[in-house]
Amino acid sequence: MEPLKIMLCAGEVSGDMYGAALIAGLRKRFPDRELDVRGMGGDAMRAAGAELLYHTDALGAMGIVEVLGKLRFFRKVMRDMAALAESWRPDMLVTIDYYSFNVALAERVHALGIRTVQYISPKIWVWRRNRIYRMAKAFDRVLCIFPFEPALYEPAGLAAEYVGHPLVEQAEATRAETPPELPWGDGTRIAILPGSRSGEILSILPTFLDAARRVEQTRREPCTFLLPAPTKRMRAVVEEVLAREKRPSSLTVVDGQARHVMAQAQAALIASGTATLEACLMDCPAVLAYRVSVFTEILARLIVRGGLRFAGLVNIILDRPAMTELLQRRFTVHSTAAALLPYLRDTPKRRRMLADYAACRERLGSGATERAVEAIARLLEA
Repeated sequence: MEPLKIMLCAGEVSGDMYGAALIAGLRKRFPDRELDVRGMGGDAMRAAGAELLYHTDALGAMGIVEVLGKLRFFRKVMRDMAALAESWRPDMLVTIDYYSFNVALAERVHALGIRTVQYISPKIWVWRRNRIYRMAKAFDRVLCIFPFEPALYEPAGLAAEYVGHPLVEQAEATRAETPPELPWGDGTRIAILPGSRSGEILSILPTFLDAARRVEQTRREPCTFLLPAPTKRMRAVVEEVLAREKRPSSLTVVDGQARHVMAQAQAALIASGTATLEACLMDCPAVLAYRVSVFTEILARLIVRGGLRFAGLVNIILDRPAMTELLQRRFTVHSTAAALLPYLRDTPKRRRMLADYAACRERLGSGATERAVEAIARLLEA
């Protein structure tokens, strides 16, 4: 039989993880066919056998201003990815999250008569709900990770189905593994996750380090910190920051293993993003922080009319402030240290967050990758 050709496009570390799981799932679903996967992604997709034109390390941009600064580069990526689709003629394009780039790519690929699927719906329930009409022209199907999302696409006539959140099964797999021996020192264990993009790390890590030092100085008991770098390239960025900033006395950088780090930590400092939901799934109380340029903040406020109540996924799912959010000017050394301290011992605040985590996990489905693979298979076989 002819190889099954899938063009897979992920622009961020989280999407790379989901893409690798899709590749494994598709191999299991089509055991008698060779699977040829090409596109863009990261280390996980490459390890799963994908041939990458672009790596997520080069694709990350953390705000509107930052994206505009890399516009020429993104135009080149778009041209190259569209050219790949035209010359290679894959059986399907599957785009993962990373909406703004992926919808434009899907438009070009769909025009070639190639089937297109968006895995992980953009947050149309937060802003720009009219995007559904553009998406209906670009995608044959949207796979949603929250149960309330499919109904939002009905006005555009776009087929959308709920598959569940892929992080749930990844967290379950992590919990089932034998816990690795991580290089913790003596004392209370604290995880530091300053983001997966260079801009995030450069902006957020210095404040996290200062806050960690303040926590260390405030407590009588010793503290030990681990920072899981998402990729080798981002580890170099972390090391660059550590070389010029003061750090807590016991801090070690490890490669990957973020979920294992959070599972073993008493609490965490985390940049807003997928890692905040991972903290919930690993039962690690966390403080969420984020900072972008002032211009990006102003543009975001203009675009998100009516305001966005929460930034963190746990808070969005529960529709209440379960996880402390320190954004922009609220993200200071003092506020970060003060928010973290109650999670380092058995306090009502810590117990309340763990109860909220349990409620959040109840609302998320399991087995997302299997359902996503089955939805893709149905479309391929139609």
